[in-house]
Amino acid sequence: MTAAVSEPTGNRKILVIRWFRYALRSERSGLLNHRETNKGRMKKYWPTIRDYILIIIAALMQALSLRLFFVPADLASGGVSGISQLINHFTGWPIGVMILLGNVPLFALGWRFLGGYRFALRTAVAVLMYSIFTDLLVQTSLFAANGAGTRLINDLQGDIFLNSLYGAIVSGIGYGLVYRARGTSGGSDILARILSHYRGVPMTQSYLMVDTVVILGAGFVFGWKAALYAMIALYVSGLVAETTLEGGGTVRTAMVVTSEADAISERVLEELQRGVTILEGTGAYTGAERPVLYCVITRAEVATLKAIVHEVDPRAFMVIGVAHEALGEGFRPLKT
Repeated sequence: MTAAVSEPTGNRKILVIRWFRYALRSERSGLLNHRETNKGRMKKYWPTIRDYILIIIAALMQALSLRLFFVPADLASGGVSGISQLINHFTGWPIGVMILLGNVPLFALGWRFLGGYRFALRTAVAVLMYSIFTDLLVQTSLFAANGAGTRLINDLQGDIFLNSLYGAIVSGIGYGLVYRARGTSGGSDILARILSHYRGVPMTQSYLMVDTVVILGAGFVFGWKAALYAMIALYVSGLVAETTLEGGGTVRTAMVVTSEADAISERVLEELQRGVTILEGTGAYTGAERPVLYCVITRAEVATLKAIVHEVDPRAFMVIGVAHEALGEGFRPLKT
């Protein structure tokens, strides 16, 4: 009788244990799926989050360059910021507020001609944060009587060259970060893009046209020496922005027309450990078919490549070019 009762009890215990095991496996599986889902969401939205973080950092750097270097040295930074400096000089109105108000009609033009939700939102964030930082920075301890910003301004007082140089570097990094985040800094950037897109004016000329007008106007107010240094700062900031956007990884491209394609390719693969692409080429004058080698190398490898080509085929024809960036195997990974 006891055995008959204990058998169903034992079966129930086994069922309960199995149920608990199943529940634990289901819970673990649910947690793993939840984690994978969160990772997938983070991977999906992280590029956008990263872009907005870059825009905020860029706005802070632009505001710092304005407050630490451009405004104390009476250097008009060009665009809406330069106009705001001129208005502040005569009226004392807050520069940040003037930047925000001045960008409203330009923002409307950008919405009309450049369009796109992405353009509107990112540009609005960039302009808003730049305006806020410009006016709030002077209220922080950085610009207090013994603050680090105030000491830096006093150290550079009267040195217009260093003010223009440092201001150009800091603002250029800020502009580059904004462009890297696929945004615009508002102001003359919007006008330059409209001129480039609808009038066919190159971007460099568009920026020069828009900002030069502001800087020339500032020359009548701050003096022509300050205007000259402002133009130098504008040029340097453009170079820094381009370097920040594209990176400093300038590489060299080489094309070699040779009858010893296999021998040169083998030595490049072994000695430089660089890939080589063999293209089919035909001489226009002789009509003879001659292979063309194409490879990408660093500046330090140019001399070695020249030596290899000269030793293998002294009669080869070689062209060395410059590329701003190389992405892929052997160089930086291809990613956004």
